[in-house]
Amino acid sequence: MTIKRRLFLSNILMIVLPAAISCLAGVLCLGLVWLTVSHTGLELEDGEDMLHLGRVVSQRFQELVAEHPDRWREQMGDLENLAASSSLRIVVERDGTMEDMTGAEHPTDENLAQAAAAVQGPEVLVSGGERSVYLAWLEEGGSSWTLYLFGTHFDSFGEDWKVAAALAAILLLFVVFLAILLTNRFLTRFVFRHIREPLELLDAGVRRIGEGDLDYRLNYKGKDEFAPVCAAFNDMAARLKASVERARRDEESRKELLAGISHDLRSPLTSIRAYVEGLLDGVAQTEEARRRYLRTIHTKTLDIDRLVSQLFLYSKLDLEGTPMELRSVRLDEFLTGFAEEAAPDARARGLEIMVAQLAPVTVSADPEQLRRVLSNILENSIKYKDKALGQLSITLAESGRLVLADDGPGVPEAALPKLFDVFYRSDPARKNPAGGSGLGLAIAAKAIQGMGGTIRARNGPERGLVIEITLPKEESGDAEDPDHRG
Repeated sequence: MTIKRRLFLSNILMIVLPAAISCLAGVLCLGLVWLTVSHTGLELEDGEDMLHLGRVVSQRFQELVAEHPDRWREQMGDLENLAASSSLRIVVERDGTMEDMTGAEHPTDENLAQAAAAVQGPEVLVSGGERSVYLAWLEEGGSSWTLYLFGTHFDSFGEDWKVAAALAAILLLFVVFLAILLTNRFLTRFVFRHIREPLELLDAGVRRIGEGDLDYRLNYKGKDEFAPVCAAFNDMAARLKASVERARRDEESRKELLAGISHDLRSPLTSIRAYVEGLLDGVAQTEEARRRYLRTIHTKTLDIDRLVSQLFLYSKLDLEGTPMELRSVRLDEFLTGFAEEAAPDARARGLEIMVAQLAPVTVSADPEQLRRVLSNILENSIKYKDKALGQLSITLAESGRLVLADDGPGVPEAALPKLFDVFYRSDPARKNPAGGSGLGLAIAAKAIQGMGGTIRARNGPERGLVIEITLPKEESGDAEDPDHRG
């Protein structure tokens, strides 16, 4: 459940639950008031009510005595019920003797009875504070009957009702306050718990990443607003780890680059210095010897110039300083033209170029950079061949996959991932100066990547090194003239 939905439900329940509990408490309070009123019984508002009620009771009693002179007590049920359910008290005397009494006696009843008896008349009503008595003298069945009806005024009832109502109101207010407090506490935990847990998880993740644990990932299974945040955190951690790894590799490459430059420059410079010192010291006695020394110095300076040029080119490609002029190129025709152009020099240096199957494929490429890539791969095969006459075969599949495979010694499997690293050589000691600068394949990789393609290396099934290149393929159409040197 999303946090938005939880908040919506929380707002609804914050209204509904206290209202429902308040309604229930209100019903209970009304029941309490009703129970108080019902147990208080029949109360009288003033003397007129008492007088009227006394006349009704005396008339009913006279009827009972007239109809049942011997069994009138047995017929007093309705009057007894009236007295039992209220604060009324009925006392019956016959010829001055107590015959029947119903209801609870009040402390002032005896005084009220004496006061009423002292007054002459067929009926008397005497009130004393909240208590009243109605006295009636009856003649029935040859006997004199005296009926006392004691009752309580409405004032007492009003006080009890007010007390009950006040207690009910206080109880209702307390229940409403408690309901709001408990509902708020429950709903706050209901919502906040689902916010606190992912926040704590994110806090722990940030601390772990800050401590250098770049492999730490958040395992959040919720389906709320924090799910994309945790996913973004994991993605950030993965990209940060990749960035750190890339920075580490770049630092290693930088160190290897500096070491490689230092070594590859030191060797020709050492030779140049030695030959110059030989010339200055007069070691070369003859003109032929001096010429040989100068030719060697010239060759070494060319090596230095070639190394600096390649290093400058790699730096420009690495910094994207050389824009790619991408064009539509018929790759099969381009490869045929390159092979015809490079074959004589390669054969003179001991490498035969074999053009095998070339499918008609049009790709998007920079012709100048593509020619440099092929030249660097060709140069690499020439430098590392181990036969008097080696071979380099070129094939192009319909899928656009270009394969250049030589029959040289290949490279160790552990060296394949580093083959396109700058200044990498398969001989770690770099003892073979003829092995090149280690920049050729690195430049080729940068150029292919700049054209939007891929390049990878593998060992052949028997021997030799295989370079596979793929470039963005285009539909056949107007393509670059393979002989165009642009």
